[in-house]
Amino acid sequence: MNLTTRYMGLTLRTPLVPSASPLSEEIDQIKRMEEAGAAAVVMHSLFEEQLRLERYELHHHLTYGTESFAESLTYFPEPAQFHIGPEEYLTHIEQAKASVDIPIIASLNGSTVGGWTDYARQIEQAGADALELNIYYVPTDMEMTGEAVEQTYLDILKTVKSVVTIPVAVKLSPFFSNMAHMVKRLDSAGADALVLFNRFYQPDINLETLEVEPNVLLSTPQAMRLPLRWIAILYGRIQADMAATSGIHKATDALKMLMAGAQVTMLCSVLLRHGIAQIRVIEEGMRAWMEEHEYSSVQQLQGSMSQKNCPDPSAFERAQYTRALQSYKPVERGEDGT
Repeated sequence: MNLTTRYMGLTLRTPLVPSASPLSEEIDQIKRMEEAGAAAVVMHSLFEEQLRLERYELHHHLTYGTESFAESLTYFPEPAQFHIGPEEYLTHIEQAKASVDIPIIASLNGSTVGGWTDYARQIEQAGADALELNIYYVPTDMEMTGEAVEQTYLDILKTVKSVVTIPVAVKLSPFFSNMAHMVKRLDSAGADALVLFNRFYQPDINLETLEVEPNVLLSTPQAMRLPLRWIAILYGRIQADMAATSGIHKATDALKMLMAGAQVTMLCSVLLRHGIAQIRVIEEGMRAWMEEHEYSSVQQLQGSMSQKNCPDPSAFERAQYTRALQSYKPVERGEDGT
């Protein structure tokens, strides 16, 4: 059974890739993921805010007290001239590369064009095989147009691509007025892969403390429906590879994503909930299903149920919505509710 796939020019043993999560913060955990069958690992994200904070702190210490001596102000460069970041992240990439044989994909999480994108060059020099740009952007400016929002994504991608030679993936959300057009623009701008979709963690309100708190909810299999739909629609229409993420918990979930047209299927919540060993469980389930249904390779699966190759292409568009409503039959209950 040949589960080999290609993603951003990398040959992977299987399509199963752990996505960015706390699991990659320890080298031993990365080793365990390789032993369990992970074809590559996306490192936990380095956040734009971390780089900004470190730059601010360095500038503060270098310039502390210099206002007392006017001439000393010229001794130090301004913050914009520093291109530094957490050294620990770079060291972590180097250690991971030395510890495992599978590709290591770094992850940068940000929302603006700035010094943090320059850090991508250092990530490449540290040995990362590829870079994933996790663009977490929630525009709240009422004067900002949809075109300006889209341009922010493109500017970030182009800036990073201009400073690195390793493949660059963009992890994006589905919140665009025309998702297909946005994907086309990212594809034309040189994205080597698109990761569909970023899950925006929504804040909650604590009624006891009356504070706004972060709230992390792990995905369920239901979450896979949206990326599955868009991957199926986009398959064969763009040059960039596609990675499916969110809601992939079982072998059947991964198989469906491959049939829609994904090159890789990324795992996160299932590993956090059930452990790293689930990678092996999912792979064995895929092999069993493919053998039973007489598939000999992943290539036979990929895109076979995409909109391009589906017997009923309208199934991925509005027609399916209409059919779903017409086919739903509410459960009849008695007056007592039973």
